Amino acid sequence: MKVWIDQDLCTGDGLCEEICPPVFTLLDDGLAYVKDGDTVMNDPGGQAGIVAVPADLEDAVQEASEECPGECIFIEAD
Repeated sequence: MKVWIDQDLCTGDGLCEEICPPVFTLLDDGLAYVKDGDTVMNDPGGQAGIVAVPADLEDAVQEASEECPGECIFIEAD
């Protein structure tokens, strides 16, 4: 599973970060981004910032996607 966030749709609620902080973070711009380990995929972000999700976090990433009010979290199958 891979995941990315469309920052144009992000409402900055932070639910994704609450549900799965190892994969999602909010930056000072108020938008959510995915992380690959300690690296935040914010340059340029969007689909270019796609990361592989560790198997043990797939359920949490799926939950974050379902709960996201902006519907900005996109999951792609491997």
